[in-house]
Order: sequence, then structure tokens, then C-alpha cells
Amino acid sequence: MIFTAKLYFKYGQMNASKSILLLTTAHNYEKSGKKVMVFTPEIDIRFGKGKVTSRVGVSRDAIPIQPKTDVYSLIEENMPDCVLVDEIQFVDPIHIQQLAEVVDRLNIPVICYGLLKDFRNQLFKGSQAILCMADKIEEIKTVCSYCNRKATHILKFKDGIPVYTGKVIELGIEDVYKSVCRQHYKNPPTRGE
Repeated sequence: MIFTAKLYFKYGQMNASKSILLLTTAHNYEKSGKKVMVFTPEIDIRFGKGKVTSRVGVSRDAIPIQPKTDVYSLIEENMPDCVLVDEIQFVDPIHIQQLAEVVDRLNIPVICYGLLKDFRNQLFKGSQAILCMADKIEEIKTVCSYCNRKATHILKFKDGIPVYTGKVIELGIEDVYKSVCRQHYKNPPTRGE
């Protein structure tokens, strides 16, 4: 057997169109008569449990990954042509190991989408794990909320003031986060600018 499948990590800042790219990839596979399995971490309930939803309004059901989920066995039972995972930064490293085994043992491509770093400018646990395991890493680019430079950081606000410490995961409050360049991460505009 010739192994050609790869483990992909496609990362970008918030609002970089990661979810719509996942949904488009799923659509393209299915339009060609191929079977896909779509996963998302159970923690991501912004649009409902087990949903991948783009901010442009397109959505589809997904299999929620729980701490005890045996991702490898689920995929082996169904043998899809491709596996897609949204919000990989929230997935436990054990699940990323299982996804790598899907590629290596079952020869099924796995494409994961997610954030690289949190608002403290530190890698998420899931992102760190997939960086170590991925065969191919691709950046999905977007622009800074304040200028035309590439967004490389996430800036979090509390009561309109930038914060660099605190609770890392706060889902459902995207209005407190902005994708920004390094310069605006260090020196964000003050109110009224």
C-alpha cells in the first residue's frame, strides 16, 4: 500500500475564514461523491453542540470530540475519504495523536483548522501538539483590525481596555477579541482613536 495521506494544520487568527474553508472542503469532497467526517471539540458550543458554523452563516453538524472520545476508532469504523477538524486548538493532545494514527495507519487525510496562539501570545495545548505532529502547516492570513498589516496576534478587551492575563477560553464573546498585528498588540489604539 502506498501511503499518500497527510496530517494538515491550517491556522489563522480570528476572522481568517477557517470554518468556511473547512465547510467548503467538506462540500467539495461530498460533491465528488466522497465521504467526509467532520469533528469539533465539545467545548465549542457557540453555535450549538456539534456544529461547525462560519460567521457568514453556513453551518453543518459535526461529531463533538469529548475527553473520552476514541477518534481513531470512530474513523476506522466509518472509513471516510477525508477527516476535517474545526477549532483544533481546543482538542486534547491524545486526540491529535489519534488523528496522526488515522493518517499513518488508515491512509486517510486529516485537515485541522484552528488558532495558533491565545490572547496572551502563548500556544494553545492543541496547537502545540499538532505543530509537532503535522506533515504540512499552512497559514490562513487576515488583516489587522486597525491597519492593513497581517494580523498575527489576538487582542482581548475587558470593559474596552486591552488585557493580557486572565481566563484563556471564553467562548461566545467574540466581540471582546480582535485580530491585530504585532504593533497594535503592543500598542492598541485608545478609546476614541
